[in-house]
Amino acid sequence: MKTHLLIIGSGVAGLTLAVKYAEAFPKKNITIVTKGDEDESNTKYAQGGVAVVLDYKTDSFQKHIEDTLIAGDGLCNKAVVNMVITEGPKRLKELMVWGAQFDVNQTGKLDLGKEGGHSQNRVVHYKDITGYEIERALLARVHQLKNISILAYHFAIDLITEHQLKLVSKNINCFGAYVLHQKTGEILTIQADNTVLASGGIGRLYGHTTNPTIATGDGIAMAYRAKARIKDMEFVQFHPTALCTNREGSAFLISEAVRGFGAYLRTKDGNRFMPNYDVRAELASRDIVSQSIDTELKKTRDSCVYLDCTHLNIEGFKHHFPNIYKTCLDNNIDIGKDWIPVVPASHYVCGGIEVDVDGKTSITNLFACGECSRTGLHGANRLASNSLLEALVYAHSIFEYLCKNLVSVKEQMLPFWDDKGTSIPKEHILIIHNLKKLQTLMRDYVGIVRSDNQLLKATKQLDIIHKEVEELYKTSKVTTTLCELRNMVNVAHLIIGQSLKRKQNKGGFFNVNNI
Repeated sequence: MKTHLLIIGSGVAGLTLAVKYAEAFPKKNITIVTKGDEDESNTKYAQGGVAVVLDYKTDSFQKHIEDTLIAGDGLCNKAVVNMVITEGPKRLKELMVWGAQFDVNQTGKLDLGKEGGHSQNRVVHYKDITGYEIERALLARVHQLKNISILAYHFAIDLITEHQLKLVSKNINCFGAYVLHQKTGEILTIQADNTVLASGGIGRLYGHTTNPTIATGDGIAMAYRAKARIKDMEFVQFHPTALCTNREGSAFLISEAVRGFGAYLRTKDGNRFMPNYDVRAELASRDIVSQSIDTELKKTRDSCVYLDCTHLNIEGFKHHFPNIYKTCLDNNIDIGKDWIPVVPASHYVCGGIEVDVDGKTSITNLFACGECSRTGLHGANRLASNSLLEALVYAHSIFEYLCKNLVSVKEQMLPFWDDKGTSIPKEHILIIHNLKKLQTLMRDYVGIVRSDNQLLKATKQLDIIHKEVEELYKTSKVTTTLCELRNMVNVAHLIIGQSLKRKQNKGGFFNVNNI
């Protein structure tokens, strides 16, 4: 199969690029590969919104830049921060032209919310389901464009480079990807002039996460195996307030905007503890709030802390956060009377595939954008609602680069997927067993607070899991669950290895040995 542009992932980053490219080049084919339904992505679950400067009387680009640099704790790329923030209003306007709707206030202007780490109200939102609304609008636009094909329930296994072609080259080039049709078991060989990884995050690696189950670090792992540069993987952001339930798996996110609306964090005995840790109290950045909650839980040995909304205007709360209000009610929590039990959960990885300002990776004809990329915007800790903004801006950057640098890769005889000597894995229990071992290892040893001792123990345990998984992979016909586990093992290796190398605590990274 041949396509001009292959995009792996169907979140805001991938869809935005697809729309722009398809409109500019109606005779070129764009193929979007996504392993779930076409609308299943981290974007869909983003509650907060898009951080963008619109009220120039009280806000400014410089204030947003400063807030981003403070959150990033000295490790942001200042040029990238400047580019992303100053382009924000244009990219938001494009979204609105494509049909995305956002809340307005009584004067008819966009209603701007405030979240942790922001000095001003600048978060554009749609209720508490902003990502869902953006995804809806983008998919509607995609379906209007005849030169875009979406391959839903197709899983990208590996990138195709000189390694698969058995060629020796000084530079690594990407020629496309091998993709598993999950319903038929067929493996497609897709050749592309350019390939873009927009595959999302890594949350499922920790088990307890605000991410959907598809967030298994596939793009980062594929790029790593293809020898692309991967950076800053030690900076895993934990969202401070995921709803605490007894259920395993994905956790429901209680948006940061709820604290922006005025909610307090309390321990079980009612102590409002955040003022003891930061002058911004509940509106401190996510790394500080998560680490503070972790400290309190270790002191009290409780399983959760609580978000107190009982003093707020409940009708106003229902208007701003209808989905959160309903979900709490479904869990027998009446926020007008009851505190919401919350606990930090794996939320976002600030590192990833290293890219330049054009979204180019270290591999020729391979780009990355969205959460799987490391642009330099977030530094050691992402500022709330900067992720959707980054995805929009970098999708545009890749688009502009492709417009100026049109390429048509010479036809290559790409080898078909070779699975001779393999069989359908009979012991599925081995995959599930190793997945649970991996998730427990990451939660226990590579969580909010780390130590050299814990990281070294994690390395030894991961080596055992890695050997078992690689042996299974070599002897089995590929399945989605096996490939996802393999990818998560690769990502765990990157997080642990880069955590051991960091000798200074910054942002979301905290090692007790560095104090």
